[in-house]
Amino acid sequence: MPFRPVPAERILKPGYTGPGEGLVPVDVRRERTRNVIVKFRDAPVYIDGERVTDLMDGEHVTFYLKPGVHRIGVTTQFDPVIELRFLVDPRYTNRASVAFDKDHHIGIRRVAQ
Repeated sequence: MPFRPVPAERILKPGYTGPGEGLVPVDVRRERTRNVIVKFRDAPVYIDGERVTDLMDGEHVTFYLKPGVHRIGVTTQFDPVIELRFLVDPRYTNRASVAFDKDHHIGIRRVAQ
């Protein structure tokens, strides 16, 4: 089942979600879960310290960022912000996965396509 895009009304900083010259797409996906304890929690997403949107179960958002190292962070109302130093490079697959561990804590990691 494909990931659903985050609705436009939940994008708090639209400057990060529009393509532009010299910008590289970075796809951030929230993995689906059957665990009802975390399924309905929103997961705020930060780019370089700025809150940009919230991800719900099975959603994704594409950010357009300048090449270089950026910080992509996620959290919940129960977790501190977890940041991933993410090298944005047009030669690589630029995708990150947001998921919950067995203890219901949120995490983020870079994934291959």
